[in-house]
Amino acid sequence: MEADLLISLILLGICSGFAAGLLGIGGGMIIVPALTFVFSASGFSESYTVHMAIATSLSIIFFTTISSVYAHHKRGAILWPVALLLVPGVIVGSWVGPTIASMLNTRYLASVFGAFVAFSAYKMLRRKKDIKTMGLPNKPMMGMVGLGIGTAAGLVGAGGGFITVPFLGWRGVSIHNAVATSAVMGFPIALFGTLSYIYQGWGKADLPPGSMGFIYLPAMVCVAAASVLFAPMGARTAHALNVKQLRSVFAYLLFVLSAYMFWKAFTG
Repeated sequence: MEADLLISLILLGICSGFAAGLLGIGGGMIIVPALTFVFSASGFSESYTVHMAIATSLSIIFFTTISSVYAHHKRGAILWPVALLLVPGVIVGSWVGPTIASMLNTRYLASVFGAFVAFSAYKMLRRKKDIKTMGLPNKPMMGMVGLGIGTAAGLVGAGGGFITVPFLGWRGVSIHNAVATSAVMGFPIALFGTLSYIYQGWGKADLPPGSMGFIYLPAMVCVAAASVLFAPMGARTAHALNVKQLRSVFAYLLFVLSAYMFWKAFTG
């Protein structure tokens, strides 16, 4: 692996890991556009660059999540009973999402991801109105919510925080508890989503050496190693700072990444 590519992947891991711990987003919104660019620049088949970026993102999130969950758990911020109600649906959805993604060509998949990132950025910037919060729904409904979280996250290669955090906040959970509990969702999403992408991509032609299904192993190792080290730092920062301004800056970055994915969709 060339030195500049190695440095780029390590820097990507630092940024995504810190963002995962800080904002509970899993890092996928940064990793997928960045890996799409890297894979395209490396001459990988355009038929699968976005599929590989999303799949590799999920495999990276698996390692990042372990570190992030441990950091939040030490602070007692995770609502484990709530997390366990969501997990069964999340597991099923995490397999379904990659199955849907494998049926889409690169242009459609890039468009879906671009729209997802743009919407996430909009939600970060939007001023929240004071609304009456509600309690958590019953067990069957929590299972359905988990199914939606897992499917959406598996489709776009994210950790599920873009749905889990707003949902729990709407249901009366504090932001710190919501972020911490969202981090737990990243584990089954990443595990079963990764297995699904390996299965969906197994035996596909035109995948580069070092691939396992749609997972590109060299990128997974480099980015994951840096992510695991910096996720706890992000989690500590989340408990120490008001992250409102940081979220605004991050939102504008997401708009740029979204624009790149739309450009990829129309020119790929």
